[in-house]
Amino acid sequence: MNSVVAFVVVMLVWTVSDFVAKKTKSLLSSLFVASIIFLIGFLTNVFPDDLLASSSLLALAGVVVGFIIVHLGTMISLDDFKKQWRTLLVGIAAVVGIAVFLLVAGLVFGGGVQPGEYGEVAAQPLDFVIAGVGAISGGTISVIIIQEAALGVGLTTVAIFPVLIVALQGLIGFPLTSVILRREASRVKAQVRPGELSVDEAEEAATASTSRLPDAFRTTAGTLFVVGVVVLAAIGINNLTDGVLNTFVVALIFGIALRTTGIFKPSVLAGIDSLGLMMIAILILVFGPLATVELSDLASLAVPLLLAFVCGLAGIAVFAAVTGKLVGYSVSMSIAIGLTALFGFPGTMILSQEAARGAGESPEEVAAIEGQILPKMIVAGFSTVTITSVIVTSIIAGHIGR
Repeated sequence: MNSVVAFVVVMLVWTVSDFVAKKTKSLLSSLFVASIIFLIGFLTNVFPDDLLASSSLLALAGVVVGFIIVHLGTMISLDDFKKQWRTLLVGIAAVVGIAVFLLVAGLVFGGGVQPGEYGEVAAQPLDFVIAGVGAISGGTISVIIIQEAALGVGLTTVAIFPVLIVALQGLIGFPLTSVILRREASRVKAQVRPGELSVDEAEEAATASTSRLPDAFRTTAGTLFVVGVVVLAAIGINNLTDGVLNTFVVALIFGIALRTTGIFKPSVLAGIDSLGLMMIAILILVFGPLATVELSDLASLAVPLLLAFVCGLAGIAVFAAVTGKLVGYSVSMSIAIGLTALFGFPGTMILSQEAARGAGESPEEVAAIEGQILPKMIVAGFSTVTITSVIVTSIIAGHIGR
């Protein structure tokens, strides 16, 4: 597909999605609307499979995702990060809940895909349980781990299963989380107005301060250079530790540390000319898997998919809500934290910002609400998708085909 045409089409889809989100006050999130448009477009062949790749945005996203992670780190103060130990516990509990409920479903319903359609050996219920846990709670890395294990023992269907989950889970996770975060945002707004939360503190946290960088590194090019060096350092640590210290986790920590020391200003990329395009490129990563969905695969795996999502969501809701209650979080915030397992970053940021804008009636209220929700959701996405899921999936993937 022509690159310029592809780029224009993607921008049109995002323009429509953003318009709908604003008109519905984020009841229909822009991510959900865009997901629906792309899914229908790919299934009906209105959009060619190479639409996203041809737009060059996927390639750009692969380069700048680390930059945005560092930027997110500079949006969170060290004090905020220290306070998020409860968020980490709730996120871990959500992943455990997914595993427990899917295991119970596998034991109760049994069955499995038999040999025939893909010419493979029979897949057992536990194979789909493991694939479902890794896919629902994780992202690309977890799916790759599952696929390698499944293909290694000849289970093609099990290898396809997590890809379909990843492709579809945003369609479920985005609207659910949007509704729940709107409820949480309304609860926070009710605290802001009587003065329980300080709007001044929220504004101060959102206000950019001067950094220690020389003026030459405060331009668009200079800022991108410095942040790029930080990303390269994060990649180097990832490689030295064989992925034990994940690139994005290290980049987030670097961002927090550099803001705390005053080297980077809060929201380090804010104000540079390229931030908007970088964010759109990152968002396109969310829709990439939709181009791989086939109706035949959906039909053959419809029952396992339905069970995986129903039981996975039940596990998230129960375990996250109970754990959140124990550590002092509201039920709505706890479940929203758990639901980040379905999408992770950048959905965690976009949905938080949309919920704040939908509930707040002034810039001060929006800042105060976002200040309460956004740090939790950012840390939640890393605790579920980037950390816990990868660890859990790495442990259980070896049991596929046994």
